[in-house]
Amino acid sequence: MNRKKNRTFAIIGLGNFGATVASELVRFGNYVIGLDSDRKVVGHYAEKLSQAMVVDSRDEAALREAGVGDCDVALIAMGENLESSVLTAINLRMIGVPTVWAKAVSKSHHRILSKLGVDRIIHPEEEVGRHTAQVLHNPLVRDYVSLGNGFHVVSFRVPESLEGRSVHELKLRERHDLRCIGVMRGAEYLGDDGAPVTFAEQDRLLLLGTRQNLRDFAATL
Repeated sequence: MNRKKNRTFAIIGLGNFGATVASELVRFGNYVIGLDSDRKVVGHYAEKLSQAMVVDSRDEAALREAGVGDCDVALIAMGENLESSVLTAINLRMIGVPTVWAKAVSKSHHRILSKLGVDRIIHPEEEVGRHTAQVLHNPLVRDYVSLGNGFHVVSFRVPESLEGRSVHELKLRERHDLRCIGVMRGAEYLGDDGAPVTFAEQDRLLLLGTRQNLRDFAATL
């Protein structure tokens, strides 16, 4: 089998979530095997993924035959059927997949997957919900990324009140304990807090800091 130089992924469950992850991984140049028990779904993605197969992931032998054991990473993308999710996680460990991620739909589901040694457990709806609430709460927040340990990177739309002012004038470190990563003007990166950048309309200010400090800064805008 001639595979890409990038990592090889198995995406188990081609619902909206799994299919989106699989399609994006292919777009990034990875080799992606998509598996689902629904023949119609698999047929839909047959030409879009590196491989798409009808497989019951509760069957260890079927996963081996599909070549999932040779993948670098497997994502269990179906979460609604707890039994299938748990058995799939067990099977993936049994066939030696080095890294296993899984979608969980409840706290108890999360705990079970954690006990089974799943490397990372995700809650897509909760994560998207928090992200949406943050952006809705403050119209100046265009996007943000959680870095863990309480730190976030936030992209703020520069308000009209800051146009013509410089990054230095904000005294971000002294007043808010924040670090300016840079300023984006369209697709152009204008530098960090050591560069003499003056804000213009539609600029985006990229800041690193804790959630509370970022909130306090946002309240001053």
